[in-house]
Amino acid sequence: MKKKTMKILLCLALVAAAVFITAKPAMAAGDVSSAIEKTWKSAQTQVKNVVNNVVFPVIDMILAILFFVKLGTAYFDYRKHGQFEFTAPAILFACLIFTLTAPLYIWSVL
Repeated sequence: MKKKTMKILLCLALVAAAVFITAKPAMAAGDVSSAIEKTWKSAQTQVKNVVNNVVFPVIDMILAILFFVKLGTAYFDYRKHGQFEFTAPAILFACLIFTLTAPLYIWSVL
């Protein structure tokens, strides 16, 4: 039992020594923030075009479909139970309005 424990400890020590010897600290050379800002400025128009023309319309379409489906199910629940649940359709409508108007102001916020 003692030999097995010694072998395990020796293996762990060798692995730890190998990690310690081969590990190098990762340091950034130069001014990283200016490099990030320069990269963002060069890609900013492309990102804005993709987000405004692809991402927001997809989100708007999904929210519109969910809104009308939830409105329909709320109406059928109203006919069945006599009480209209407006919370879920109201939340979906507010999210839809938010995403429809987001391209007008989101880039000034960011």
